[in-house]
Amino acid sequence: MPTTARQFDTIVLGAGAAGLMCAAVAGQRSRRVALLEHGSLPGRKILISGGGRCNFTNIHCEPNRFLSANPHFAKSALALYTPRHLIELVQKYGVPYHEKTLGQLFCDHSAHAILNLLLAECEKGHVEHVYDAHSIQVERDSSGFHLQCAKGEFHAPSLVVATGGLSIPKLGATSFGYDLARQFGLQIIEPRPALVPLLLGEKESDWTQLAGVSTLVSASAPAALKSKPPSFVEKLLVTHRGLSGPAILQISSYWKLGEPIYLDFAPDRQILAPVLNGRRDPATLLKALREYLPQRLAEHLSQIAAPAGWSNPALEACERSLHHWPLHPTGTEGFTKAEVTAGGIDTAHLQARTMEARTVPGLYFIGEVVDVTGHLGGFNFQWAWASAVAAGRAV
Repeated sequence: MPTTARQFDTIVLGAGAAGLMCAAVAGQRSRRVALLEHGSLPGRKILISGGGRCNFTNIHCEPNRFLSANPHFAKSALALYTPRHLIELVQKYGVPYHEKTLGQLFCDHSAHAILNLLLAECEKGHVEHVYDAHSIQVERDSSGFHLQCAKGEFHAPSLVVATGGLSIPKLGATSFGYDLARQFGLQIIEPRPALVPLLLGEKESDWTQLAGVSTLVSASAPAALKSKPPSFVEKLLVTHRGLSGPAILQISSYWKLGEPIYLDFAPDRQILAPVLNGRRDPATLLKALREYLPQRLAEHLSQIAAPAGWSNPALEACERSLHHWPLHPTGTEGFTKAEVTAGGIDTAHLQARTMEARTVPGLYFIGEVVDVTGHLGGFNFQWAWASAVAAGRAV
């Protein structure tokens, strides 16, 4: 090892939510911690999250809110550090917050409050921050990990990788974490965009003429997946390119190319009762649709979903179709518009309680780089905090 290498107990790569939390926890355990960030600023994704107010957790955080090839993996870390622990930390710093909907907690003011909290916690642990640490190269021998980068050379017996996924490349997302995992023999579940708008084309391109229309739906994906995914009762937003809104972002994490998604336009409600019980004609159909749906969407469905006739069986079939309407996305908006990355480091290679690589002692992976992806609404932040604390207490 070159004599110029600086010595630490732990090196954390990535100054995002997971990296900052892990560095703070390790530092406050009297570990000498170097936090290396290839960009010039910490927490850039924190600052844009939640419309700039940071949806920092969700009070309904349960393992079934996460998608992974091993759905049980996240349980240990999530039990170790719960939303209540994070809320207590937020309250300790006097950060005002509120519950928006469905258990989502947001800062009342700026997301800077969460970033400042994390930086203050790092300061308590005497963490050394190193920014613009790009061109990182990592080697390992019996004494630990040797890192060389634009900011010099570093050595530590433990290395925590918190470099995130591929989503939002304009904020500096790269494949570095995956490349490093492969370097040490770990397998990768193919990364893919998640919590991302879907594109429509071909025969369904006429939907984009409804751009701007928003309505409450229940969105679901085929049950042919390994485990039946949940349905999401949230808002749909039609865009100039396809579909977005919370319901679509949620189901996008489960959707696979070539498969349909299904929309229920009136969850738990019967739409066509006025037609069944009154005049049976197009005007009554349109009026019934307008009772529950925005005008432009009602007019569109009155054309493409019109019953084959006005008999009871035809109207009942039409009713069923409005509660299980298939659409066939041609793709997603990609990592540029994806809020998170699904897939990542195969959890079969990691210890659930510590996030340490099973075959590489001293090497840890946390946060988005791991194959654990939360639902929309603060769950991915909670995974960042929980996995970070698990590693921070183990290094």
